[in-house]
Amino acid sequence: MRLPQWIAALVCLLALVVGVRAQRPFREYIPMEGRDSEAALPPDYQNPAELILGRLMYPSAGRGGRGGGNWLNGGTNWTVDYPRGDRTFAAAIRRLTRIDVRSVEQPVNPDDDNDIFLFPYMHAGMPTNWAFSDAQAAKIREYLLRGGFLVCDSFFGTQEWEGFLRGMQQIFPDREIAEMPDNDPIFKAGFAVEEKYQVGNFRSMLRNGNTYRADGSEPHWRAIRDDRGRIMVAINFNNDFGDSWQLADDPRYPEKFSYLGIRLGINYVIYAMTH
Repeated sequence: MRLPQWIAALVCLLALVVGVRAQRPFREYIPMEGRDSEAALPPDYQNPAELILGRLMYPSAGRGGRGGGNWLNGGTNWTVDYPRGDRTFAAAIRRLTRIDVRSVEQPVNPDDDNDIFLFPYMHAGMPTNWAFSDAQAAKIREYLLRGGFLVCDSFFGTQEWEGFLRGMQQIFPDREIAEMPDNDPIFKAGFAVEEKYQVGNFRSMLRNGNTYRADGSEPHWRAIRDDRGRIMVAINFNNDFGDSWQLADDPRYPEKFSYLGIRLGINYVIYAMTH
């Protein structure tokens, strides 16, 4: 059955508007780790794609990282492992899957109108001292309940967990955080991951030979789910997937960590796009 002409025209107009909004200008910020995390722009960075990896921008203050400062300029916790980790991960997705992913990430500010709803997958790095306004928390909550997916990564130990909880409880004050069972579909969404172990933090290895900070020796994979059981928030506690991505080609960083971090990261992306 053919659509009436005015409906067909409206559908085309809406598709155009969505397409234009989805291709908002690429933007870069100051990396928290300075030159250690810098990355050259790939030659195809302006090419459109079906998936753009979102990185959640958020205000941070207090203990547990580089609090204070102007988070709108970067250089604070949300830019840990950025941008090299994001771009290495995008390259891995391209190499190991058939997903058409843009070669560069997009930092996503929850205060920017409804832009957050354009990203089925978002990464939150080092969420140890994040603090949201009521409007920001409500926007992220709506994003997740409407089908969005957030990965929380690169934090270790009791103190950093407490900082994570303070911010997450602003978003979801009444939802349970639970361990993911070993047979959860997310662990088989792309790769069948049978063995999980801590994905180590590189700076801790250099400083004291540990793969973790503080008392974060035991890795956990936790989740917050919606009312249908879909994972909305994947929590890599006592793990550092960001390091496993950005240091995948560094001979000083154990290959086994990148092996696991990339495979599980790809599982998260596939899960986000299919659930």
